[in-house]
Amino acid sequence: MVEYALKGKPRYWIWLGFLGVLILIAFYFWNLEHHIGAGRLLGLHRDLTWGLHIGQLAFFVGAAAGAVMIVLPYYFHNYKEFSKITILAEFFAVGMVLVAMLSVFVVMGQPSRVFFVLLHPTPNSIIFYDLIVLSGYLILNLICGWTVLHAEYKGVKYPTWLKPIIYLAILWGPSIHIVTAFLLQGLPGRDYWLTAIMAPRFLASAFSAGPALLIVLALLAKKLTGFDVGQKAIDTISKIITYAFIINLLFFGFEVFTAFYSGIEHHKAPFLYLFFGYEGHSEYVGLMWLSMVLALIAVVLLVIPSLRRNETALVLACLAVIASIWIEKGFALMIGGFTPNSFHTVTPYKPTFPEFMIAVGTWAVGFTIITVLWKIAISVYQSKEKGVFIRSS
Repeated sequence: MVEYALKGKPRYWIWLGFLGVLILIAFYFWNLEHHIGAGRLLGLHRDLTWGLHIGQLAFFVGAAAGAVMIVLPYYFHNYKEFSKITILAEFFAVGMVLVAMLSVFVVMGQPSRVFFVLLHPTPNSIIFYDLIVLSGYLILNLICGWTVLHAEYKGVKYPTWLKPIIYLAILWGPSIHIVTAFLLQGLPGRDYWLTAIMAPRFLASAFSAGPALLIVLALLAKKLTGFDVGQKAIDTISKIITYAFIINLLFFGFEVFTAFYSGIEHHKAPFLYLFFGYEGHSEYVGLMWLSMVLALIAVVLLVIPSLRRNETALVLACLAVIASIWIEKGFALMIGGFTPNSFHTVTPYKPTFPEFMIAVGTWAVGFTIITVLWKIAISVYQSKEKGVFIRSS
């Protein structure tokens, strides 16, 4: 099947070349970071030690976990409408997990420290379990997706030994985002994160942003390759996004109510800083309200059935969901946890251009993997539809 990845139209190679250039640029800045130090190259400082990259961990882990909402109905409930998109969802999860893992890797300083986590495990450290669940989910999805696709390529049913692994991968999926939430919500002194519903919030955002990004990519693949996952599949996924996104907004509203109705200054301060400004600092007020406006637009487009079934409106709704959650969860969540600091002072943080380009490079790695794996999968399905596939003897 690998030969399918080596064949493609010029735009396929142009896209891969573009992603390769982004990766090289990111590698240059990452190498520069090691020579002159993260303190000088990145926007991080003493009061804010986690920034854009750890925010990407939170967002892309969610995108990967969101694939469960497609895989689970197909394998657990035999929902045949997801037959064409399930393997794409598994390969999508592989790329998203890789972006999440690289987002941590690029800010760990010495790359060898990644291996120290495994060589010298600390059972009371959440990061140890996060590495286990992320790498495990990546491997499980790669095994499941590739084995099922190879069976499709051969024209046979996938082997019976894969069934327990598929079920394990489905059950494993939510754990990657629950453990990532535990990284934040268990930290004392970080009032913005210190909440029992951080993990449910993460899951709700994951089950909306992940499928939303998957729909956008599936519709783009349909336009570029002619491969159609089916209108019923798109309609069902759009309903999943609708319910999950509304629950995500409700959870966020519960947090706002708790912070302001209780009147506890430490809990109110991060919300005040992000949405209204604090002690003369208002760096992210406009961005946060943009996130809320995008959320409102997404809800309107998703709740009204006629709009949700319109492909253009659905793409706009999905993009609004992705952008809204990325701003609130993939960026501002880190800032709110550190700002204001324990002494109620604000030290502004703004990502630098090198920091942003390193993040773009991690995205490019993930989308390169997705592009190649989807190219293979779509080619196998299209060959099967034409009757050009291998039957086992």
